[in-house]
Amino acid sequence: MKDGVCYIVGAGDAPQPLPIKKRDGDFIVAADAGYLTLTRSGILPDAFVGDGDSLGFVPDIPDKKILPVVKDDTDTVAAVKLGFDRGYKKFVIYGALGGARFSHSISNLQTLLYIDERGGEGEIAGEGCLVKLLTEKNTPHRPGQKGGYISFFAVAGDASVSVSGAKYEVERETLSPSFPLGVSNEPEEDCEITVRSGKVIAVLEP
Repeated sequence: MKDGVCYIVGAGDAPQPLPIKKRDGDFIVAADAGYLTLTRSGILPDAFVGDGDSLGFVPDIPDKKILPVVKDDTDTVAAVKLGFDRGYKKFVIYGALGGARFSHSISNLQTLLYIDERGGEGEIAGEGCLVKLLTEKNTPHRPGQKGGYISFFAVAGDASVSVSGAKYEVERETLSPSFPLGVSNEPEEDCEITVRSGKVIAVLEP
């Protein structure tokens, strides 16, 4: 298992320039038109994954995986699979929200579940938000942010969540995928979230 981070950059909305500070052991993958987002920030990816449909060409990168246009995997999922194959367990995904197709945003949220089910940990860094999948395995989680909003949404069934250090503190509150009870909480610097059971998508908006 690699200690570094696998950064994946897709074609959705992303901050410019990208705040990626590559360290030794990190791995950067361009998922199709995410290649343009990377190169606009002066970052050359280590690998390219995609079918070239949204990019319009296949970049001249030695490490590339060309996908068929008709496929089951999205470009992002294929990039995640490449990261797992190279030994990475931690994933940070840019360009996974917004963009021209809302369906891709939903598919990328599902990709966080895919990563978790295979023993990894992933987050989506969007423009003005950070999205993480929280479970019993990776909590207590401390956002370290005072102000803004933090919201919690149960996925894959009900979830039991405790929140301290926030405007609305709860202990073992049951969240359901069919009702947005956890939206728009306000964290303090000592905010701590613990998932007692189930899985929760947490959205941090500074």
